Amino acid sequence: MLFSRLLRKEFARTALMAMVILLAILLTVSLVKLLGLAAGGTLSGSAVMAMLAFGSLTYLPVLLSASIFTALLLAMTRFYRDSEMIIWQSAGVSLNRFLGPVLRFTVPMALVVALLSLVIAPWAIGQKAQYQKQLDVQDDTSQITPGVFRESHQSDQVFFVDALSQSKEKVSNVFVQSVQGHQVGVIAADSGYIATEPNGDRFVVLQHGRRYEGEPGTLNYRLVDFEQARLRIDQHGVTAAALSVKSMSAQNLLRNPTLEGWGELHWRLGLPLSLLVLSVFSVPLSYINVRGGRSTNMIFALLAYMVYYNCMSIAQAWVAQGKLPFWIGLWPVHLLFLTVAWIWLQQRQRVWSWRWWMGQRRSREIRERREDL
Repeated sequence: MLFSRLLRKEFARTALMAMVILLAILLTVSLVKLLGLAAGGTLSGSAVMAMLAFGSLTYLPVLLSASIFTALLLAMTRFYRDSEMIIWQSAGVSLNRFLGPVLRFTVPMALVVALLSLVIAPWAIGQKAQYQKQLDVQDDTSQITPGVFRESHQSDQVFFVDALSQSKEKVSNVFVQSVQGHQVGVIAADSGYIATEPNGDRFVVLQHGRRYEGEPGTLNYRLVDFEQARLRIDQHGVTAAALSVKSMSAQNLLRNPTLEGWGELHWRLGLPLSLLVLSVFSVPLSYINVRGGRSTNMIFALLAYMVYYNCMSIAQAWVAQGKLPFWIGLWPVHLLFLTVAWIWLQQRQRVWSWRWWMGQRRSREIRERREDL
């Protein structure tokens, strides 16, 4: 019990540390990208945190799986580096006995990964698509960033404002360019505000400005000074975003079977299965020669991880293309890597047992010599 409890405690502490580091990296990279979009006017500033949350939930299954695998490797590698493995070996603990604590720690985590990949991540993808749809149909004035030229979603107008009030209802030093057929209109106004009619229609009311209208390349244009002008903002109802297979629940994928849907299910179920296989892999992969390089095993672990997930992607593509049936395509990759992990573990176990036997033999010889003296 002490042996198992010690290992699980070490695994949990290392997994938490790895998860925090990987999540911080993901959030930082995503936040920088989203802030860049917001600064360029492509994304509303108020939407940054929501898009960040949905994006993070999407990557959580892979992130948690990578964190657990990394934690197992780091914890057991530390046992070798600090010579704790020698102590366990001297106590007669075989490498196979490490599988028990490793799997008891990994199985609950695999269930969490299954929940994330089958339920949470598809929901987050669907919510992100729906939220993006709402942003796309928002009136263009809500997307205006002071000091930045902003193109409308219909690509027929360009807005520029020098300043925007905190309520986002009043603007100053406004520039608007619109295109209708071959006619180009340019409006420059000192100020403006947003007006909403009782029927829900919204207008941009511009004050104290001038409108230029004409066809580029010709002298046929018109100039109009105005005290007040109204530009109608076309509103479109928010419709449900089209569901992709990535955003469909597992029940919907099973209820409406398609080749692409089977491929998506293959990937979602493969994530928790791969975590169980990788946990077995972590036992032989964690071995290091303390007198040699201390990072060689991590290089092998990274290669194994990349090859494993590439093989899963290939199998998913074959299932989605109909080259493999779902129930046949789901197992070969995991069984292959589990077999390799088991063979490697037994090979390490034989070396471990031989060293333990040689150590016991030396101890007996030393005791016999002392008794003879």
